[in-house]
Amino acid sequence: MDPTENDLLLALHPLHAPPKPPGWNRAELADVLGDGPLIPASVLVPLCLRTTGLNVLFTQRVEGLRQHAGQVSFPGGRRDAADADALATALRESNEEIGLDAQAVRVLGYLDCFDTISGYSVTPVVARISGEFRARANPDEVAEVFEVPLAWLRDPGHHSARQVEALGRIRLIHEYRFGERLIWGATAGILHNLLLRMETPWISHEL
Repeated sequence: MDPTENDLLLALHPLHAPPKPPGWNRAELADVLGDGPLIPASVLVPLCLRTTGLNVLFTQRVEGLRQHAGQVSFPGGRRDAADADALATALRESNEEIGLDAQAVRVLGYLDCFDTISGYSVTPVVARISGEFRARANPDEVAEVFEVPLAWLRDPGHHSARQVEALGRIRLIHEYRFGERLIWGATAGILHNLLLRMETPWISHEL
């Protein structure tokens, strides 16, 4: 059963009180990132209302990009100097990457910040998207756009966490495999935070 909009609002940081760094996963990366400031970025976590229920929208990045080539991602990127805040970044990047018009977006709130091994502090913005929206992928950045039912992602049997060796030590990563798609890395971490907060609202979760 999909959550109601009120359920989602209770699970998120409200629009008037966006989260602040460090990310909920900073302890996992402290040996790499240290205590210094990271590059601000944000992503949109789009919940698309379809006839079958709520779907989460993802992008598959094109091969050959400088960072995260070929990986599954949420629309988003680095904050520009002209962006007023994290929300402005998420909406601008979503328009550039998948043709999402801000008028089709109902912003609900924020997840906890997430730090990346590449040195970014990501603020995830969760929004409901009109059921009439049809993505138009920017071929310079996005190879494909796809959706996964939120109900499928909420099934604990579809989540796995495993230990890998990276940058000199063992680290924990989250994964969701949907058919041939592998959702991992920062995207899976942000998704994991959303699903945990939906189960226990207003709690900032750590690994």
